[in-house]
Amino acid sequence: MTGRLLYVCARPQREAAVAEWASFRDGLGVADGDLVHHDLVRTPLPPDLERYAGVVVGGSPFNITDTDKTDEQLRLERDLEELASAGLTGRTRTLFTCFGIGVVTRLLGGVVTLDHPEGTGPAEIELTEEGAGDELFGILNPRFEALTAHKEGTAEVPPGATLLARNDDCPVQAYRAGTSLWATQFHPEPTADAFVARMAVYRAAGYFDADAFDEVAAHVRTASVEQPTLLLRTFAALAV
Repeated sequence: MTGRLLYVCARPQREAAVAEWASFRDGLGVADGDLVHHDLVRTPLPPDLERYAGVVVGGSPFNITDTDKTDEQLRLERDLEELASAGLTGRTRTLFTCFGIGVVTRLLGGVVTLDHPEGTGPAEIELTEEGAGDELFGILNPRFEALTAHKEGTAEVPPGATLLARNDDCPVQAYRAGTSLWATQFHPEPTADAFVARMAVYRAAGYFDADAFDEVAAHVRTASVEQPTLLLRTFAALAV
C-alpha cells in the first residue's frame, strides 16, 4: 500500500468531474500526484485497490432509484459495489459520498427511497452518540453545516451499519459499515464557490429551480464548510 489516495469519479460530465477531483484534492490537503483520478464512467474499476491508502467516491447525477438505467450506469453500480466490498472487508479505507451511499445501502440490504430528498444548499447535520465516538467523525462538532443536493436518500441505517450523523430532512446522513467504510449523503468536498460552479453544470437537472439560480447560489455562499473539510483531512490522515 502506498500513501497515495484514489478518487473514483461517477460523473459523466467531464467539467464537473475534474472540478470535483480538485475539490477532493484541496479538501484532503494532498498534492496533485497524491490523488489519482479514476473515471469510473468510462473505465472499469482498477483491480489493484490495495495499492492505495484510501479511496474517495464522488457524487453523480445517477440515482439508485432510476428506472431507466443504461448499461453504463448498471456497470458503474456493480463496480462501486465491488469497491464497497473492499472497504467492508478492510482491503482499503473507503469514503462514499452522495450517490455512493445509495450503492452501499442497497448492497447492505437497506432501502433507498425518494422520500428523503434535500434541497440545494447548506444543511445542519448532527452527530449521533456513535458518531461522536467514531475515529473519523468524532473530531467534528456535534452539529455542523454541510452542502447537500439530492433526490433520494437512505430510509434507515442499513443492516450491519452504524448511524453516525442525521438531520430532520434526511434520517441517514452518514454511517460506518465493516472495518474501513464510511458513507455520507452530504457533500464533504466542495467549497461554496465550487458548489455554485457545479450547480451551473446541473442547472437543468431538477435539483433546484433553474430560474432561481442566483437566489440559490447566494444561499449556498452563506455555507460554512470547515467541518466537512476537517472530515476529509482526518480521512487522509487515517489512510496514511
